[in-house]
Amino acid sequence: MSAGGEPAGRKRVWSTPANVKLLPVSALEDPGARNLVLQIGDAFFHGFLVRKGDAVHGYVDRCPHAGLPLARELDRYLTPDKGLIVCAWHGALFQVEDGLCVGGPCSGGRLTPWPVTVRDGMVVTG
Repeated sequence: MSAGGEPAGRKRVWSTPANVKLLPVSALEDPGARNLVLQIGDAFFHGFLVRKGDAVHGYVDRCPHAGLPLARELDRYLTPDKGLIVCAWHGALFQVEDGLCVGGPCSGGRLTPWPVTVRDGMVVTG
Protein backbone atom coordinates (compact mmCIF):
# COMPACT_ATOMS: atom_id res chain seq x y z
CA MET A 1 0.00 0.00 0.00
CA SER A 2 1.12 3.54 -0.68
CA ALA A 3 0.96 6.39 1.85
CA GLY A 4 -2.38 7.47 0.32
CA GLY A 5 -3.98 4.09 1.05
CA GLU A 6 -3.87 2.95 -2.58
CA PRO A 7 -2.52 -0.40 -3.78
CA ALA A 8 1.15 -0.03 -4.76
CA GLY A 9 1.54 0.99 -8.40
CA ARG A 10 -2.00 2.35 -8.79
CA LYS A 11 -1.77 5.90 -10.13
CA ARG A 12 -4.09 8.52 -8.73
CA VAL A 13 -5.18 11.85 -10.20
CA TRP A 14 -6.67 14.77 -8.28
CA SER A 15 -8.98 16.31 -10.89
CA THR A 16 -11.37 15.26 -13.64
CA PRO A 17 -12.20 16.57 -17.11
CA ALA A 18 -15.17 18.95 -17.40
CA ASN A 19 -18.62 17.89 -18.62
CA VAL A 20 -18.49 14.25 -17.50
CA LYS A 21 -22.01 13.05 -16.64
CA LEU A 22 -21.76 11.30 -13.27
CA LEU A 23 -25.27 10.29 -12.18
CA PRO A 24 -28.83 11.58 -11.90
CA VAL A 25 -29.23 13.92 -8.93
CA SER A 26 -32.17 11.72 -7.89
CA ALA A 27 -29.64 8.91 -7.21
CA LEU A 28 -28.31 10.93 -4.26
CA GLU A 29 -30.16 10.84 -0.94
CA ASP A 30 -31.22 14.24 0.42
CA PRO A 31 -29.24 14.81 2.54
CA GLY A 32 -26.71 12.17 1.63
CA ALA A 33 -23.32 11.35 0.19
CA ARG A 34 -21.91 8.99 -2.40
CA ASN A 35 -18.43 7.82 -3.35
CA LEU A 36 -17.33 7.84 -6.99
CA VAL A 37 -14.17 6.44 -8.58
CA LEU A 38 -13.44 7.46 -12.17
CA GLN A 39 -10.79 5.93 -14.39
CA ILE A 40 -8.95 8.63 -16.31
CA GLY A 41 -6.47 7.05 -18.70
CA ASP A 42 -4.36 4.69 -16.62
CA ALA A 43 -5.06 6.53 -13.35
CA PHE A 44 -7.97 6.82 -10.94
CA PHE A 45 -9.80 9.76 -9.39
CA HIS A 46 -11.49 9.20 -6.01
CA GLY A 47 -14.17 11.70 -5.05
CA PHE A 48 -17.49 11.99 -3.31
CA LEU A 49 -20.67 13.98 -3.70
CA VAL A 50 -22.83 15.44 -0.96
CA ARG A 51 -26.40 16.51 -1.59
CA LYS A 52 -28.25 18.93 0.64
CA GLY A 53 -31.54 20.08 -0.86
CA ASP A 54 -31.00 21.28 -4.41
CA ALA A 55 -27.26 21.78 -3.87
CA VAL A 56 -24.66 19.12 -4.72
CA HIS A 57 -21.07 19.57 -3.57
CA GLY A 58 -18.09 17.54 -4.74
CA TYR A 59 -14.81 16.85 -2.96
CA VAL A 60 -11.65 14.87 -3.57
CA ASP A 61 -11.80 11.86 -1.23
CA ARG A 62 -8.70 12.74 0.77
CA CYS A 63 -8.45 14.06 4.31
CA PRO A 64 -6.19 17.14 4.50
CA HIS A 65 -4.79 15.85 7.82
CA ALA A 66 -3.39 12.44 6.87
CA GLY A 67 -4.12 12.01 3.15
CA LEU A 68 -6.41 9.02 3.67
CA PRO A 69 -9.87 8.57 2.13
CA LEU A 70 -12.46 9.97 4.57
CA ALA A 71 -14.85 7.01 4.79
CA ARG A 72 -14.10 3.55 6.20
CA GLU A 73 -17.43 2.26 4.86
CA LEU A 74 -18.74 2.93 1.38
CA ASP A 75 -20.68 6.21 1.16
CA ARG A 76 -20.35 6.95 4.94
CA TYR A 77 -19.15 10.55 4.71
CA LEU A 78 -21.66 12.32 6.94
CA THR A 79 -22.21 12.61 10.68
CA PRO A 80 -25.27 10.72 12.00
CA ASP A 81 -27.38 13.91 11.79
CA LYS A 82 -26.06 14.42 8.21
CA GLY A 83 -25.07 17.98 9.04
CA LEU A 84 -21.30 17.67 8.54
CA ILE A 85 -18.75 15.61 6.62
CA VAL A 86 -16.62 13.46 8.94
CA CYS A 87 -13.26 11.74 8.55
CA ALA A 88 -13.81 8.24 9.95
CA TRP A 89 -10.10 7.87 10.78
CA HIS A 90 -9.43 10.95 12.90
CA GLY A 91 -12.84 12.51 13.57
CA ALA A 92 -12.19 15.73 11.64
CA LEU A 93 -15.42 17.57 10.82
CA PHE A 94 -16.03 19.58 7.65
CA GLN A 95 -18.82 21.89 6.51
CA VAL A 96 -20.81 20.47 3.61
CA GLU A 97 -21.03 23.75 1.70
CA ASP A 98 -17.33 24.65 1.50
CA GLY A 99 -15.27 21.78 2.98
CA LEU A 100 -13.92 23.94 5.81
CA CYS A 101 -12.62 21.85 8.74
CA VAL A 102 -14.49 23.03 11.83
CA GLY A 103 -13.19 20.44 14.28
CA GLY A 104 -10.48 17.86 14.77
CA PRO A 105 -6.82 17.64 13.81
CA CYS A 106 -7.03 19.78 10.66
CA SER A 107 -9.07 22.65 12.11
CA GLY A 108 -9.00 25.57 9.69
CA GLY A 109 -7.95 23.36 6.74
CA ARG A 110 -10.22 22.43 3.85
CA LEU A 111 -11.21 19.49 1.72
CA THR A 112 -10.13 19.84 -1.90
CA PRO A 113 -13.18 20.86 -3.93
CA TRP A 114 -14.22 18.79 -6.94
CA PRO A 115 -16.17 21.12 -9.24
CA VAL A 116 -19.59 19.68 -10.06
CA THR A 117 -22.90 21.11 -11.11
CA VAL A 118 -26.46 19.89 -11.68
CA ARG A 119 -27.57 20.23 -15.28
CA ASP A 120 -30.88 18.87 -16.59
CA GLY A 121 -31.21 16.56 -13.58
CA MET A 122 -27.67 15.14 -13.94
CA VAL A 123 -24.63 15.78 -11.78
CA VAL A 124 -21.84 16.82 -14.15
CA THR A 125 -18.18 17.66 -13.57
CA GLY A 126 -17.37 21.36 -13.85
